[in-house]
Amino acid sequence: MSDLREDGFLGGRLTILQPARGYRSGADAVMLAAACPAKPGDSVLELGCGAGVASLCLGWRVPLLRLSGLEQQADYANLALRNARANGIGLHVVTGDLSRMPSELRQENYDHVIANPPYFRAGTEASDAGRSAARQEVTPLEAWIGAALRRLRPKGVLTVIQRADRLETLLTALHGRAGAIAILPITARAGQDAGRIIVTARKESRTALRLLAPFIMHDAPRHLRDGEDFSAAASAVLREGKPILWHDAKDS
Repeated sequence: MSDLREDGFLGGRLTILQPARGYRSGADAVMLAAACPAKPGDSVLELGCGAGVASLCLGWRVPLLRLSGLEQQADYANLALRNARANGIGLHVVTGDLSRMPSELRQENYDHVIANPPYFRAGTEASDAGRSAARQEVTPLEAWIGAALRRLRPKGVLTVIQRADRLETLLTALHGRAGAIAILPITARAGQDAGRIIVTARKESRTALRLLAPFIMHDAPRHLRDGEDFSAAASAVLREGKPILWHDAKDS
């Protein structure tokens, strides 16, 4: 992976090397990090960490986290470590397949697991192998959720970003195993259907599900000018590294 480019995240607060022609993380990874309710000192595992964007955005926002990542593609795993060192954020990365969880990670339990599983179940694969592996589902989404829940300590929190049309699969995979489920629809503009969802769930909780008001990425009803036109909320997350604030709920 010699053809790399530098991408700025959080308004340039992080500089991340990513493949110039392969899969590159973008806004979804930043949103995932912003939605994770980790606190200083917590342990966090990212499944499918790629070049490390989500973990490093989270590590920039929340100090003293114990960050780990699992990445199947060795080139991306090495890139995540390189990016962590360059940005001065501690990140332990293990190369391996979540369906055959490396023993190093099987021995651990985490306060948080975050994941941005591949969005597409079928279709034409990308010409770049790394991009195809990141976008095309090979390991079923249910297996991602199962692996995440096994790595969480009791009452630990799972945070996932996914396409809105995969919500039924997510809820089925969580049924009977996690509660305090919160669903945040993400819509491009007010009045439009949500294209993405962020779901959080607490392992072994019995608290009722919450469907939250949508997070709107752009204020204007349509794109009116060149350049960015993010809503104030989206700009705060994507450019300033602010968290997505979930309404507090008592978990049991």
